[in-house]
Amino acid sequence: MKKSKFIDCLFMIGMTTFLFFAGNYSQQSFQQEKTKDATMKITSVAFDNNQFIPSKYTCDGKNINPPLAFSEIPEGTRSFVLIVDDPDAPAGTWVHWVLYNIPPDVSTIKEDDVPDGLQGKNSFSKSSYGGPCPPSGTHRYYFKLYALNTVLPVFDHPDKKAIETAMKNHILAQAELIGLYKRE
Repeated sequence: MKKSKFIDCLFMIGMTTFLFFAGNYSQQSFQQEKTKDATMKITSVAFDNNQFIPSKYTCDGKNINPPLAFSEIPEGTRSFVLIVDDPDAPAGTWVHWVLYNIPPDVSTIKEDDVPDGLQGKNSFSKSSYGGPCPPSGTHRYYFKLYALNTVLPVFDHPDKKAIETAMKNHILAQAELIGLYKRE
């Protein structure tokens, strides 16, 4: 009799665990599906996705931002956020540029230009673009564009973490462009 109750108890624990994870997986799938349906794109005429960034846009060149274009913007977009970072940096992800509250009618960022909106602090402790400058090897630089259903509060030189926290639950779509760079 005790063995039967023990097996019943194990079965109930197993089913509860299964239902918990199945529910969470379903929620994650919905979030991923929602993002997948949004076809927003970010591109550059300076480099293609997963290709090398010209040195002009790095610390070895003029250290200016590359031209970028946004397309297929979701309906209801009230602002954009652009974060450029390097996940391959030796000390952890290095942030190169944080732009937020970019107006929804902006569809391009010109070379060496900052669109209307606000700049946050990068890992160089500056509120500006800081080009790729990897210490060694080839690094990946993610140009991540977020379409938001809100305009974020104005912060005093926020960092990437503060912007990510503020935009949580307000992301309509996300797109990314990956550029590569290796110093000679």
